[in-house]
Amino acid sequence: MLMQAVVPATLRRQSPAPASQRMPEVHGLFGTIELMGARMSYSRNAEIYGDDEPAEYLYKVVSGAVRICKLLNDGRRQITAFHLPGEIFGLEVGNVHRFTAEAVVDSSIVVVKRSTVVALASRDGDMARQLWAHTARDLQQMQDHMLLLGCLSAKERVAAFLLQIAKRMSAGNEFELPMARQDIADYLGLTIETVSRTMTQLENDAAIGLVTSRRIVLRDRAVLNRVNA
Repeated sequence: MLMQAVVPATLRRQSPAPASQRMPEVHGLFGTIELMGARMSYSRNAEIYGDDEPAEYLYKVVSGAVRICKLLNDGRRQITAFHLPGEIFGLEVGNVHRFTAEAVVDSSIVVVKRSTVVALASRDGDMARQLWAHTARDLQQMQDHMLLLGCLSAKERVAAFLLQIAKRMSAGNEFELPMARQDIADYLGLTIETVSRTMTQLENDAAIGLVTSRRIVLRDRAVLNRVNA
């Protein structure tokens, strides 16, 4: 393992999983993080890294989910992104993190030194292209989120969010949201009451089914796509 012995306090508080639980060997950027990183366990709501902390590591979600957020001066919380299993986060332009990362639920995260990945990318063209593609996807998701907040109605925001999560989870038409409705509200720039009311409206429109508050069935994607058009 190419990680340094000294790690941030947020990592020292966690216990690596046994080697027998390691993911199988794979290739490319994701495989490098798997092979050279250490798997850490984070409990629900635990901080993975904080705003203004050194951005020394990259992270990959193995299980669970992660939210990227910032506490505003007036006490409100803005969630700017969710990361789901198989996704990488923590790559910054500068040397410090601009936001806080927290585990949405009990999560398993692979952690690797950023310098290790950057050094490999400087020698490996394929690795560099994958790193660039990952950065471009992050930028696109950020632009989509800005469009969602700036131009869409509450119903359009919730419909777009459900379609996006279903696609990223590769879950078909039925899936369980890892995040609570307060998290969804803070991501969509809505109140929790508006999110709950909009979910009920979509259920009444026969666009979705609410098995539980988190288990969603997409009953009519055409209706959701029309709402999101």
